[in-house]
Amino acid sequence: MSVLPILLWPDPRLSQPCAPVQEGDDLHDLIADMFDTMYDAPGRGLAGPQVGVLKRIFVMDAGWKDGTPTPRACINPHILSRAQTQATGAEGCLSVPGVEARVARSTDVTLGYTDENGAEQRVALSGAEARVALHELDHLDGRMHFDHLSAAERDGLLSDYEAARG
Repeated sequence: MSVLPILLWPDPRLSQPCAPVQEGDDLHDLIADMFDTMYDAPGRGLAGPQVGVLKRIFVMDAGWKDGTPTPRACINPHILSRAQTQATGAEGCLSVPGVEARVARSTDVTLGYTDENGAEQRVALSGAEARVALHELDHLDGRMHFDHLSAAERDGLLSDYEAARG
C-alpha cells in the first residue's frame, strides 16, 4: 500500500464535519493506506480528514508503540456511553506536529462502529485507547484537540506550532 500525505493545520478540511460512509463504499485500500500512514508518521490514530477524505472513518492502534498492537479501523464510529470520570493528558496530533496540548477526556468509553468487513462492533475502551478514539472522533466532527483548551492556551499552542513551522 502507500503512505498518504497528512494535512497540516490550518487546512480548512480539518475544520469540516465529515459525511457518513455509505454502505457499499470500498474502503479496504484506504484503510490499508491509512494504517501505513499512521505507523509511518508515527502516530496512534489517524482520521479520514487528516488525509483529505471527508468521511467518518478513522484507524487507531493505541498500543503498538508499547509492543502491544491493537489495530482497529472504525467506520461511522459513535459513542454509545462515556464515563463521567475524566483525566487530563498530553495529546499530540499528526496535523499539528511538534506541539502537545493537555486535554481532559473521559477515561472510559463504549464505541460503536462498523469494521472494515462490514460487521457492527461495540467495544469498551479505557485509558489511552479511549483518549485516541475520542481524539479521532473530534476530527470527524471538524474539531481539533486544541479546541478543548481555553482561548489563551489555544493561542499559545498555535503560536508554538507556527514558530516550529518556521
